[in-house]
Amino acid sequence: MALQSKMTVYVAIAGVLAMMGGIVFYSSLDTEKLEQSEIRFSNIELTDINTIKNQAEFEVTFNVKNPSDKTFTVSLISYQIFADGVLLGTGQYSTQDIALPGRAVFYPGAEVPLKSTFAVNKSVENAELYESAINNNISSYSAEGNITTETSWTLVEKDFKSDL
Repeated sequence: MALQSKMTVYVAIAGVLAMMGGIVFYSSLDTEKLEQSEIRFSNIELTDINTIKNQAEFEVTFNVKNPSDKTFTVSLISYQIFADGVLLGTGQYSTQDIALPGRAVFYPGAEVPLKSTFAVNKSVENAELYESAINNNISSYSAEGNITTETSWTLVEKDFKSDL
């Protein structure tokens, strides 16, 4: 192979690497704006009690706000619910299996409620807490977890903690 042919290959490889570096740099520009997302635990409501399975279902609502000027979507909220400071259980809101254009869009300044079903199974260890939860005898709820926000170029995970 002639020297000119080798140089052409080297220049092409360098161009591809520079383009890949540019894409990574461009995608990192959104990270700071996505980290500004705000999430607030806003409601928990008992929706169903299954006495045969000893299971209660709750509808959990999170209000997600976009204070930045960058539009994004939420693909995942993984959370733990605490009732009177004791772990009631874990749950998640997920749209990971839905393409980006089909998800709820958070335009700049928008605040959107996202709802998730949360199931609690009665066991020997949590029987008292379970009964308090289904009888509406819990004085305070709190949630903590992780929210994943994303644009077409960037994905950011952020921890949260919120009281009701």
